[in-house]
Amino acid sequence: MTQTGTVLRDEVAAGEAEVLVGGVQAAGELGLTRSEFARAVQLGIVRAGPRTPGGAVRYARAELDRVRSAAGPPGALRERVETVAGAEAAAEVVGVGPSRFTRLARCGHVTPVGYRINRYRAVVWLYLAAELRGFAAREPDMRRGIASPADRELMAAKADLRPRKWRGRHVGLLLRRTADPWERAAVVASVLPEDELRQAVPDPAERIVLAALAPPLPYGHPQAPAAAAVALRLLTAGPPDEIHWYRTSLDFALTGARGQSKSTGERGPT
Repeated sequence: MTQTGTVLRDEVAAGEAEVLVGGVQAAGELGLTRSEFARAVQLGIVRAGPRTPGGAVRYARAELDRVRSAAGPPGALRERVETVAGAEAAAEVVGVGPSRFTRLARCGHVTPVGYRINRYRAVVWLYLAAELRGFAAREPDMRRGIASPADRELMAAKADLRPRKWRGRHVGLLLRRTADPWERAAVVASVLPEDELRQAVPDPAERIVLAALAPPLPYGHPQAPAAAAVALRLLTAGPPDEIHWYRTSLDFALTGARGQSKSTGERGPT
């Protein structure tokens, strides 16, 4: 390559670096608060760019332009990421009483998008307002009348599908954000109880890789130890059939990851 070509390449690289912005600036440019922006990233509406050497996430201005152009009318993007907290607020959006909404949520008809832990160490589930409005329009019969036999059976068993439904959504969203086999395996491994993970991955070196690649805690995860302990339970699969599902998924993911390592001669992401 000629000296002129090298200079042009370096100038292009420098120009590309200049169009990366931090999360606070990206949120401002999209007209979102920090929590709204975090939700947009979580949902895959905004795709993160490369990290800095220090690990901070950056966002390409071209990506922000794409999101703005696809957002539609002013305020449409905020409507997509708007959340409501707790059964009372969610019930108002759906147009039912709080007790009915709680039953609908516990029986798995609506899926939380996040959580908070309040000062009483109780879980407060967050729901996307747009999804609640869609559910209300789609399922008018569930807003009135008696519960279905299946729901009555679940309630008699004191079932609560909210944690499981949230975990499934959380894992699915994380998997959509990476194509790397080891990172995908780490996402699935992150929700398995420690003893199950040790059985599924007996190689300590592989467990070290999976731990290093484990996804960060969800946005809004509490820092206070007592509240964090409550929240951490939400991140771990519980029912035996759910654990079996994630173990099977991890076996499949590790098969692909190990195949990658054989082809590259290295353990870990390429």
